[in-house]
Order: sequence, then structure tokens, then C-alpha cells
Amino acid sequence: MSYALPDGGWDDLPEWNPLSVPLDRTQLSRIERAEPVLLPEDAARLRTLPSSTTSWDAWRELGERVFFDLPLRAEPALALALADPIQREALGIEADVDGALPGVVVFRSVEGRAEVGITCALCHTAREGDAIIAGRGRRTLDFGRIRLAALERRGPVEPRTTERYSSWGPGRADVLEHLSEVPIAIPDLWGMRRLRYFTQGGTLTHDSPLTLAIRQETQFIQANHLATRPPRSLVFALVIYLYSLTPPAHESDASPEVRATGALVFARECGRCHGDAVHSGDLVSIAEIGTHPELATGRARGTGRYRPSPLIDVRNAAPYFHHGVVPSLQVLLSRERFGADYRGVHDTGPIEGHAYGLDLTSDERDALIAHLETL
Repeated sequence: MSYALPDGGWDDLPEWNPLSVPLDRTQLSRIERAEPVLLPEDAARLRTLPSSTTSWDAWRELGERVFFDLPLRAEPALALALADPIQREALGIEADVDGALPGVVVFRSVEGRAEVGITCALCHTAREGDAIIAGRGRRTLDFGRIRLAALERRGPVEPRTTERYSSWGPGRADVLEHLSEVPIAIPDLWGMRRLRYFTQGGTLTHDSPLTLAIRQETQFIQANHLATRPPRSLVFALVIYLYSLTPPAHESDASPEVRATGALVFARECGRCHGDAVHSGDLVSIAEIGTHPELATGRARGTGRYRPSPLIDVRNAAPYFHHGVVPSLQVLLSRERFGADYRGVHDTGPIEGHAYGLDLTSDERDALIAHLETL
């Protein structure tokens, strides 16, 4: 453990709060012309708050800025992808109505250079019409192709590397930059305050805000190769902001009677594993759940178990499973074929495991889905 030691550990690392600005149309134009990005004169560091601050709103507002503006690391591969407007769209690098790219910043690196960097918002915002939804996993982001395209520009790429990055597909990423061994479906960030376990493998038990703060600080430190650490007031503010995230409101088209039936089916079929406040629950062994074991047995994050996925806004969370291979709730809950998709086969091989709800009648399945769409 290296966190908050009285002598040594991460506390010996220099605090890093770089000059940073969102990447705007002017900077994007420079990248398209193959010119280096420039840090404007009005670039500023995120302000910190004294630890004595008691205003929840003040911490949340600062945390929102951390989420969108504090660089996790430089991302040269992304900078290359930004140069082609057609490629940007294809790779899921989304712009807001003003042309800015949420999650992409220009910042001053430790070495003093102006560089393109990524923030939390790159993976955890999504465009819905004209709105940017903070907290929703960006299912369009094809980070594997972004990295592969950057490697290909440098020269021949080993077939194994090409196969690995090509297999990720949209909506999957691996936050461990130096390993890139197990890309997972980018998760939504709803209900984190009430979530008992963090990560799909359940590597951390969440018993206080400090758990999430330590996890977030770890990500920043590892992303910068153990060279710096972020100011802890910024990390704490980020935690408060993450705790505040909720999905947009939505309504179900199903009748109250159908939804009530679905709630009963859910309690019978799903409640044992998805029974807590965010419809997650205790960790389940891979022997019981039977889904793809690569994450649960991986050398970096393997616990031998999986966390039941939280089901808040599950209607918008497809594709499902930790590696994002089940395209819809209908497919998840049926052995039948739905167009080109069905439960037994997928383009990456057989879909096994999570053998729950597969034998429902069509009315029961429809009612269960109607209930799930209200969560």
C-alpha cells in the first residue's frame, strides 16, 4: 500500500496540476494541418479547495471540472486520430454542439511540452442528440482502432498486435495502458455512491469515499508511470462529482400491469444476484456465472469472481457482459434468434454463461424487459 504514508510511498511524488484547456476548434484545426498544438496564454490550473470546505456544491462543481479537464495522461495515438475528420467520427471521438471534444485537452506535460491528453470524460460521456451525458459509457469509442492506427503509421505491426487491437471493437478499452491485455466494456458511472464493489472483477470493496479516492489517485499515478500524483483535493472533488451522477429520466411504454408482472419475474429470476440498491450484489464465482473468464482470471485484476452488473439505466447499457458481446436485453434473455443475433453464437465465439432467464415464456421475458427498462 502506497497511499498517504507518513514517510515515503506516493506522498514523495511531486504533486502535478498542469496548465490545461479543453481542445477546441482552433486547436483541432492545427492538428488537421499537421501543426503542433499550442497552450494558450489563458490556460490555467484547476483551483483547489481547502480541506475545511463544507459545501457539497463547491466540491461537486470542482469535481466536474476535474472530470472534464484534468488530464489523466498524454495520448499520442488519439492526437493522430484527430487529424482526420472522417476517422474521428468513425472512431467515436464525439463533439459537442460547440465543436469541442469532451475528454480531450491540451496541457503542459511534466517535460514542459504542449500535448494532447485525455480525461475521465473521454470514456464516460456520450452524446445524445445535442446533449453530452456525463456518466454514460461511450459505446462508440473504438480505442483499439485508435491505438492500432497510430502503430501502423510508424511501420509494420505484428499480426498478434493487429488481431488484439482489432478485436476490441467500439465501447471497449483497457485503462492499464502498459498491459492492454483485457479490454472491457466501458461502464456507466451511475449509483457509485451505493455500489459495494468497484470494477467488474470486484477488486475493491467500497466502504467509504476514501476507497474511490484511492482508486482514482492510483489511476492517475499509474497513467503517469509513477512520476507524479494529483492534488488530493482534486481527487476528493472528483469523488463527490462521481457520487452525484444520475442518468437522464426516461419512461416506459409498457402498461403498469406488465411492469408489475416484470417486477415479480425479476424478483424470482434476478433478485438473488441483483438485489441491492443499485441492482448489483455480492461477487459471483466464474464457476457459477460461467461467462468468459479472461478478466476474472487475468494477472492484473483477477479475483476469480465477477460483480453482478449494476442495472441502473440498463436499457441504455448494451452491449452486455464485461467484454460487451451481448447486443440487447432480448438476446441476453432468450435462446431465440433476433435478426442476426442470438444467444448461442457471436462473432467472437460462443456466448456462454449467465444462463438465467433463458427459459422464460415470451410474455414473461417481455414483462421482465419492461421492468428492466424502468430501472
